[in-house]
Amino acid sequence: MVSQASGSGTGQTPAPDAARRKAMGDFLRSARARVQPEMVGLPAGTRRRTPGLRREEVAQLCDISTTWYTWIEQGRPVTVSPAVLARLASVLRLQRAERHYLFELADCTDPEHGSADDDSLPSVLADCVHSITAAAYILDRCWNVMSWNQPFLYLFDGWPQRDDKPNLLRYIFLDPAARSLVVDWEERASRVVAEFRADVAAHAGDADVSELIQQLQRESPVFAHWWTRHTVVDRAGGVRDFHHPAEGRLSYQQITFRLAVRPDCKLVMLLP
Repeated sequence: MVSQASGSGTGQTPAPDAARRKAMGDFLRSARARVQPEMVGLPAGTRRRTPGLRREEVAQLCDISTTWYTWIEQGRPVTVSPAVLARLASVLRLQRAERHYLFELADCTDPEHGSADDDSLPSVLADCVHSITAAAYILDRCWNVMSWNQPFLYLFDGWPQRDDKPNLLRYIFLDPAARSLVVDWEERASRVVAEFRADVAAHAGDADVSELIQQLQRESPVFAHWWTRHTVVDRAGGVRDFHHPAEGRLSYQQITFRLAVRPDCKLVMLLP
């Protein structure tokens, strides 16, 4: 039995879950009105009282019942699977930001999260990194270093330029230089694994992520040891200490930002 959300019709502020369901229903109704029948291979017809697709047409194209789809639009407390949300996003021709918004409202992970992203960064992001005076770099979901500036290159003693595809995890666990550069390397390495596990949860099934994890487990006993512990911590930032070969001990405050135009990437800054 499906019940109406608590507080409905009472003038009270709806509970957060009810507010999200209502927002999702309103959003789907608006998106449905923008899609013309011919855009999805249906005849236009001559007796449409409202613009866009009918509810029953959306339901048919998504292989769900009209009643079920109507409940979703009405904000009823029903559970909508990621697969159904993905079909709705496709049928309603949602753009990337709109699709992301839909899955955020549904509070679930998009099964295609990150799959549409290519290996390159928009040039404006690289320009942004180079304009920062502090050490800065951009990581993708595998912690490949997509862009970096001169202060970062100097801090890491030229490492990114020595690597065809620089990856922060491979550097930390497979490059001997990291043990000299990173203060308290063993303690830091254990935390890095926990941070990466938290960071990569949404991409756990991606082939490139699985390949990287398998390589590190094979080639780094330290990574393999900590990976099996299933420890998870947030990569929110904090103090990072280094033994620079020319400057000696240096301390930085790490600050991390998610990138709106590439949600699978993050900008990291190291402030002295």
